[in-house]
Amino acid sequence: MGDPAGIGPQIIAKTLQNTALTEHARFVIYGSNTLLNLACDACKLKLVWDRVDANSQRAQKEITSNIIVLDDTEDDLHHLKHKPSKLGGVLSKRWVETAIKDAQREQSDPRHIDAVVTAPICKESWQEAGYNWPGHTELFAKRTQSKRHAMMFVSEHLKVVLATCHIPLMKIRDELTIGKVHDAIDLANDGCLQLGISKPKIAVTGLNPHAGEGGILGDEESRLIEPAIKLASNNGIDVHGPFPADTIFNAAIRGKFDVVVAMYHDQGLIPVKLSAPNSAVNWTVGIPITRTSPDHGTAFDIAHSNDANPDSLQHAVQLAMQLAQTKRLHPC
Repeated sequence: MGDPAGIGPQIIAKTLQNTALTEHARFVIYGSNTLLNLACDACKLKLVWDRVDANSQRAQKEITSNIIVLDDTEDDLHHLKHKPSKLGGVLSKRWVETAIKDAQREQSDPRHIDAVVTAPICKESWQEAGYNWPGHTELFAKRTQSKRHAMMFVSEHLKVVLATCHIPLMKIRDELTIGKVHDAIDLANDGCLQLGISKPKIAVTGLNPHAGEGGILGDEESRLIEPAIKLASNNGIDVHGPFPADTIFNAAIRGKFDVVVAMYHDQGLIPVKLSAPNSAVNWTVGIPITRTSPDHGTAFDIAHSNDANPDSLQHAVQLAMQLAQTKRLHPC
């Protein structure tokens, strides 16, 4: 459910009304039944799930309902403020940790789930609760012991993989390495293959303006990015660059490339959110759990209204279902 004070409850309640999605999978909601009910009342939606106490024996057995809410919340959430809070951090962290554990269970376990779709968290809430995690991506990687992982953003006309994730801009120069760039290229290639792109063509951005302008504006392109591209190319990956970031995304949108590897968060996310504001999906590639999320935040500023758009979450659910089905048909 993500942060309970954000738009997570509302966009989940709206998404669960979409029978085109719910008839093709079984849904387990880790969160608050109270908040889902309140969202349904506010948006005039029907209740389409059963509540189950997450700590009851029934939760440990096979449950036949198509949609259930595993609710372990005893707190009074009726008057929760739409802002960062310690309670929001505690609950959202607890819910996602339970989902991760269930995703790691054996396939035969009744509590096993095939994919996790995370609604937005608030990093400030996690900090207030004492959790020093930059975001969901790093938590999933740690819990699955995945050293190689990346954020891949998927939309109809543009796919982007980040070489670095949640790092302050001033620290990127110290964090970027040949290995990080190469891993991002390799994971972008693997991600495209999982999406059914048989021969991915990959573009890589530079770090500096004009991709360094031949070293005049920085040497990271020749010192870090070009060696990573050469290594990936020698391993059979169709990869090109480094390209200036202010032009290469348009080329990818026009179909010249299947995916762009960007060097840092905003370099890749700004074109994604401009080109697909309500449909882009964040997918964590490189981990054994299928995990997706909508490409937006908690939106505290509109959480009090009924206007939150569920489209990105619905696309995240669709992609998770597609990837989970592919994994079942073609297990590693």
